[in-house]
Amino acid sequence: MEKLIITAALTGAEVTREQQPNLPLTADEIATEAYECYKAGASIVHVHARDEKGEPTQDKEAYRAIKDAISEKCNIIFQPSTGGAVWHSPEERLQPVELSPEMATLSAGTCNFGPDVFMNSEAYIEKFAIRMQELGVKPEIEVFERGMIENAKKLAKKGLVKTPMHFDLVLGVPGACPGTPEDLMFMVSQLPEGSTWTVAGIGRSELPLAVMAIVLGGHVRVGFEDNVYYSKGRLAKSNAELVERIVRLAAEMGREVATPDEARAILNIK
Repeated sequence: MEKLIITAALTGAEVTREQQPNLPLTADEIATEAYECYKAGASIVHVHARDEKGEPTQDKEAYRAIKDAISEKCNIIFQPSTGGAVWHSPEERLQPVELSPEMATLSAGTCNFGPDVFMNSEAYIEKFAIRMQELGVKPEIEVFERGMIENAKKLAKKGLVKTPMHFDLVLGVPGACPGTPEDLMFMVSQLPEGSTWTVAGIGRSELPLAVMAIVLGGHVRVGFEDNVYYSKGRLAKSNAELVERIVRLAAEMGREVATPDEARAILNIK
């Protein structure tokens, strides 16, 4: 079984300091949190930028500041979000890709997102895929519903993404696919042969789905974007604390954790 890639989703677009007092917001705070997660065992950081008021932004320069601050501290893989917040336009959401990061997310379809709708038309999915391919950015295919796997297969058939693809199965978002063990097993069974995959369990789904991924040979995402708690009623002290738990669990199950360079090799990042 290949080594375990751990992604730390540090901030997200929805979480507030009222919900999680330790949420990193500035470029320096996010970079420091990324470094702590790197030391704990993460090899990828999934990043949403915030503006000077702490609000979600897709501004390229905000992402550049974060990317530069992280690179000064460690060689962890910087993975900006092109999902942004639900109110950002596709053009806004695509801005971080212009920095030519090693990876970026590519949402593969439209779904309900709590009371909102996360809109991703076929035309814009293809536009994002084409620009990532032009700039040599490895897409992480974000899947919130079963049909999004089929959308990704179409992208590959058209030559808009290279295979093998890497998927992030985001399960437990209110309004989208639930985060049950049965849902994870079904989603994994539908992935194209040879694909790699990560699971991001939302809220209470985070830990049980992470354990399943370790056993099944998948990879794991944890962090404040997905879950601000360490256990019921107890807020996590940091993103790194959530990473540390996955490292301990993987060790108990005999699975080694990948370094950033080992993750690059597993994901075919050149």
